[in-house]
Amino acid sequence: MELLEKARYEGWTDEQVVERVLAGETALYEIIMRRYNQRLYRVVRAILRDDSETEDVIQDAYVRAYQHLNQFARRAPFSTWLARIAIHEALSRIRTRNRFEQLDNVTYDGESAVSLSIPSLDPEQITSRAEITRILEEAVLTLPEQYRTVLMLRDVEEMSTAETAAALSITEVNVKVRLHRGRALVRKHLFARAGATASAAFPFMGVRCDRVVEGVFARLSESQHQA
Repeated sequence: MELLEKARYEGWTDEQVVERVLAGETALYEIIMRRYNQRLYRVVRAILRDDSETEDVIQDAYVRAYQHLNQFARRAPFSTWLARIAIHEALSRIRTRNRFEQLDNVTYDGESAVSLSIPSLDPEQITSRAEITRILEEAVLTLPEQYRTVLMLRDVEEMSTAETAAALSITEVNVKVRLHRGRALVRKHLFARAGATASAAFPFMGVRCDRVVEGVFARLSESQHQA
């Protein structure tokens, strides 16, 4: 999508984009993917703890969402509806792992380490912040799944308690309890040290973002030809 064309649609709401996609302008689905690639990557990565598998699941989620766009009832924000689909796909992948007894093979390859190239900081400060972010990522990934996912949505992705509860299909009380326990496990001082760099953790931009967009469109095209 050309830059001028992207700028034209930048101010559209998710619902406006969905309406146009349902009306036949399927290319506009890219706007949705670009808008939520980062969020879906973070929440799916928190569940699966595997980069390559995370990309597959994100593509699955986008394809599933596209196939059921007409079922989006607007009872919750589109972003919450999309996150629920991604979470469902990730948990389904976990269940598949368990059936094949492969869960113990999951490893963290560290690919998500962040390079914070901030011009106003000296090299020592840049290195320090990058290290804090790396430690934060590793600390979050060591948590049990129920705490890890809530922590990712609330503290990293900065979703509200209500949005997190809707995305995970749990009560707001459960969200608060899991968040409290998750923070305790990670330790409060870790997040205090990370400070503003928390929102830079688990990036999903550039090549990987392009790869997901291209992969989804390829699969949608293939399914349309087969129909």
